[in-house]
Amino acid sequence: MQEARAEVLELIPPKPRRHSELKKRIWKNKLLYLMALPGILFFILFKYVPMYGLVISLQDFKPYQGIRGSEWVGLEHFKRLFTEPDFLMILTNTLVLFGMNLLFFFPIPIILALMLNEVRIAVFKRTVQTLVYIPHFMSWVIIVSISYVMLTMDGGIINELIAYFGGEKINFLLSSEWFRPMYILQVIWREAGWGTIIYLAAIAAIDPGLYEAARIDGAGRFRQIWHITLPAIRSVIIVLLILKIGDVLELGFEHVYLLLNSMNRGVGEIIDTYVYTAGLQQGQFSYSTAIGFFKSFIGLILVMAANWLAKRMGEDGVY
Repeated sequence: MQEARAEVLELIPPKPRRHSELKKRIWKNKLLYLMALPGILFFILFKYVPMYGLVISLQDFKPYQGIRGSEWVGLEHFKRLFTEPDFLMILTNTLVLFGMNLLFFFPIPIILALMLNEVRIAVFKRTVQTLVYIPHFMSWVIIVSISYVMLTMDGGIINELIAYFGGEKINFLLSSEWFRPMYILQVIWREAGWGTIIYLAAIAAIDPGLYEAARIDGAGRFRQIWHITLPAIRSVIIVLLILKIGDVLELGFEHVYLLLNSMNRGVGEIIDTYVYTAGLQQGQFSYSTAIGFFKSFIGLILVMAANWLAKRMGEDGVY
């Protein structure tokens, strides 16, 4: 009996050792892991390690006492945030600007990529791509400064044109009504061209045979775009939309701060600028950390919800 059992065991191949298999796999793809190492280190050092500092949102943090020596206050800073008189105004401004980003900015790179894909003259196509990419490499300081020169009432080209055609000059820079349109136009100007790169790459991966079959069936360019190009890049659009939704409260401090002044603060103050005012200018480190914690938590919930909805619609999602 024991001899038969031994013969059976000899026929069963031994289970591979997971540790040795993992080492072999890593060594086989060592160049890929080496290439990914800087990105991994970046996220560890600047994204995960700083999470330890979130504990000060539950403390009355004093820099000279440190995290271990500061007094614990629990959820007091979160209660203060939700009862702050300006909280509703700041949250509304943030959501409105995000909604404008989603409604007006998000489709622009898709439309621009579709238009560039239809250009058949290579030199013209590369020239247009270069021109729309350039603003991305300018800082928000430069973008806002150029806008200031163009929109100022004292010699600005836009107001001079309005006056030339018999209109009355508009104080764009101090007007609360023009703050949001000015903000979203600057975002489109700077980022729309850069956003086309991913969509153009996705379009380039589409099988040309699909377009040939569509042309044989009599489909024009618009029908080819609607029935072939857009469905082929739909998964890319969904993934980028999920990532965009995750930034619902992350509009960027620098851009909005450069546009803010005492006349438009009621429609322009967002969470990022409020964190700067409360945290750095007023030294309320625990309170500003609680605000950042709240913002990150909302973003996480929205990413998970959007990813779940994408999977329910048959898409892959982010994870």
